Amino acid sequence: MTRIFYDTEFLEDGRTIALISIGMVRESDGAELYLVNRDMPIRRIRKHDWLMKNVVPSLPQGHGDRRLHMPNSWLFDYSDPLVKRRATIAAEVHRFIQDTPDAQLWAWYGAYDHVALAQLFGRMIDLPNGVPMWTNDLQQECQRLGNPQMPEQPAGVHNALADARHNLVRAQFLDSRA
Repeated sequence: MTRIFYDTEFLEDGRTIALISIGMVRESDGAELYLVNRDMPIRRIRKHDWLMKNVVPSLPQGHGDRRLHMPNSWLFDYSDPLVKRRATIAAEVHRFIQDTPDAQLWAWYGAYDHVALAQLFGRMIDLPNGVPMWTNDLQQECQRLGNPQMPEQPAGVHNALADARHNLVRAQFLDSRA
């Protein structure tokens, strides 16, 4: 089994989970994937104080002259190469997972992360071959091992790629305790 550690940022309202971004790190070779959803519900995100304070600042922002020419209505730099349409994100996530022999998905409190990932492909039964139907939960493994004090994330909290990288750190820490 080859572990992929991942995280998503999303807007949820108790009925829907809308993907904002996804970050993935493959343990075997350190390969990474980070994508931002061009199709996210911008108006609903603007009304969500927590997301505006904690997630939006970590999305790609324009730099230099580019920042000066971005419309004020933009939450992030839509022209950044990491920003893609949902269908493209689905294809790239599928490729990343398929390029991983015998892939296992791992996340921290991963239930909603798995739904956000699975919904890239439609319904759960629409998951393509090679994409696991579940995500292993690092929090559950932490509890199984007696709830040890986990390493703190030094930076980038609520950036999906930084969080995915830290999930790898968490897993390695828990592996040393097992």
